[in-house]
Amino acid sequence: MLELAILGFLAGGALPGHELRRRVSQLTGYTRPVSDGSLYPAINRLTKAGLLERRADPGAGPARYVLSLTGAGRTELLKRLREPADHEITDFTRFFTVLAFLSHLPDVPEQHAVLRRRLEFLEEPASFFYDGDRPLRAEEVADPYRRGMLLTARAISSAERAWLHAVLDADEPTENTPFPLDEPAS
Repeated sequence: MLELAILGFLAGGALPGHELRRRVSQLTGYTRPVSDGSLYPAINRLTKAGLLERRADPGAGPARYVLSLTGAGRTELLKRLREPADHEITDFTRFFTVLAFLSHLPDVPEQHAVLRRRLEFLEEPASFFYDGDRPLRAEEVADPYRRGMLLTARAISSAERAWLHAVLDADEPTENTPFPLDEPAS
């Protein structure tokens, strides 16, 4: 998730490390704080793999660097967006990281294939609590806090499924859809 967020934000243009950290924290930090101890090793791994380029920022002092995506980094980002791992589809926060950058895929059918995977997951019966193999519904749970968990999850799932159906049923992307990475900037 962290590496995908790094690649995704740098797809929008070069950034200094502190700005990249701020953006990643804003995207995922409310549920999973981003520490320097996880961000900078991830940046180093991506740089060593040839996916990022790090160059000194002459106007920002001796220890400041600007990070940018390489061609291989763009290719890797598109691959990760086209083929998210199962846990990136089933985990809410991880899926939102995929969703944040999904517009970078050049083809709407590719975007929709990812959305269909998420929708299929959401439409499977599930619960936090079970009676044997049968998922329990909120109305079947006496504990008010457990019922609250189930009601909240149901509302979130319902809203997300409605949005997914609306997007998948639309013929054209919205006018707010940014240009994909494969197209030259105008």
